Amino acid sequence: MNHRLADEMEKPLPLQLESLPFSRDVLCTFPSVGSILRVTVETGNEKLGLHLLDSGKWVKFINIICQVRSDLWHGVMKPFTKLRILPNEDNIILQRQRFYDERISTKWDRMPLSSFDWPSRITETDYEHVPFVTLMDVLTYPEVTAKFKCVVRVVTMLPWRVEDFRSPLGIYRMRLTLEDPTARIHALIYAEDGEKFFGGYPSVDVMTRKRNELLGVAERDYGTEIENRNPPWVQCCIKSYYLVKSDIWGSRHYRIFGTSLVG
Repeated sequence: MNHRLADEMEKPLPLQLESLPFSRDVLCTFPSVGSILRVTVETGNEKLGLHLLDSGKWVKFINIICQVRSDLWHGVMKPFTKLRILPNEDNIILQRQRFYDERISTKWDRMPLSSFDWPSRITETDYEHVPFVTLMDVLTYPEVTAKFKCVVRVVTMLPWRVEDFRSPLGIYRMRLTLEDPTARIHALIYAEDGEKFFGGYPSVDVMTRKRNELLGVAERDYGTEIENRNPPWVQCCIKSYYLVKSDIWGSRHYRIFGTSLVG
């Protein structure tokens, strides 16, 4: 990752590439496992015939360009890009659909494939035998308040200096940006959940080491500007809640609980 932690206050890492987030109704049409790739169309590509496509159809992209924006992969359709509509009986489609059905039907296969055979051991949760779900499962869950266990990467945090993790009164209050192949969300660490997460109130040196392990900072980068990070896949528990009773979905937030950073 190239996003600088020091930039998170002024230039926060976006949760999506679109200017506005998708509604929950739209998100519910997305697959709950697998990588979700946003694709944009450059102006002047009207000949691609996108107006002929129906939602839910299988399409093969030929000569699509993949780029990284805000540390997220996205596809760009160029004038030389071609589309091919595939029938549901195509062998590739049948194979992909079978693999998807197998993943969503098993207890542990909602983990990102790149985290197999198991995520990093630097975190532990209080709910060892609870199966994992994806962040898309979290976003589209039919109830506002719920509890989940996910495998995610912590791609940034605010504040990022360990000296600022707690308020002047000594209370933990932080915002982590979590991602998996399906989505990104903000999740708070607050008060007693922070004590649980960090194992009480360790020294600045211990906190710095734990933070760097969580964010994927290489040891050679200690004491220097933090960049080109590779955050590990970790497991954590997330609970959703609302702030405004008259707008429960619009005020929905997420918080980490029951999770310890033991690395």
